[in-house]
Amino acid sequence: MSEDMLASIQAAQRGDREAAGRLIEENSGLIWSIARRYFGRGADPDDLYQLGCVGFLKAIEGFDVSFGTKFSTYAVPKISGEIRRFLRDDGAVKVSRGVKEQAAQIRAARMALEQRIGREPTLSELARETGLTPEDIAFAETATGPAESLQRETGEDGFTLELVLGDFSAEEKLLEHVALRAAIEQLPERERQVVALRYYHGMTQQNCAKVMRVSQVQISRLERRAVDALRLLLEEK
Repeated sequence: MSEDMLASIQAAQRGDREAAGRLIEENSGLIWSIARRYFGRGADPDDLYQLGCVGFLKAIEGFDVSFGTKFSTYAVPKISGEIRRFLRDDGAVKVSRGVKEQAAQIRAARMALEQRIGREPTLSELARETGLTPEDIAFAETATGPAESLQRETGEDGFTLELVLGDFSAEEKLLEHVALRAAIEQLPERERQVVALRYYHGMTQQNCAKVMRVSQVQISRLERRAVDALRLLLEEK
């Protein structure tokens, strides 16, 4: 390891955000190379990269030169571990068994109709085939679909989670984005679920309530509590 890199790691460990950002930029190729291993598993590539950055920052925090290993050797399992943990937990969203069964029924009906009519079926055709309403079909497919990017705007409100929490300056955007992902992991389970459903899946509060089997008022309270907690966590960074 070069003396410059060691100095940057030590500066980042002391809380130097500029040094941490510089290390991420210099090692972005390594982070991307690991993130690419997990493409095609239902997560946005940019989110996989950002998760890799979280793992990279954790590697910086825990690295000790006395380990006798290269920093990259130490960082690789930290990066891949962060991504695998997210994919294993499926974004911390738990969907009811009934909704999952409806989604499976819809997938089977879609495949059968495609073979029968030779094209992608319409929503009304799926509704006739399954006996479900078009609204229930759209809801089940949204609830069980892959999570989307942090920058996705909610259809109900037209804002992103990053905009709710604050307007980050350009030079801090990457680090704040990485810090946001790490902060979300610290939320209680039910608050993580609300954040994931609202800002990753773009659901309305009403549909969140349906997935989590609580009232819309409870969803509103959980969302407000989660946003307030994230603000506090990010202020501590």
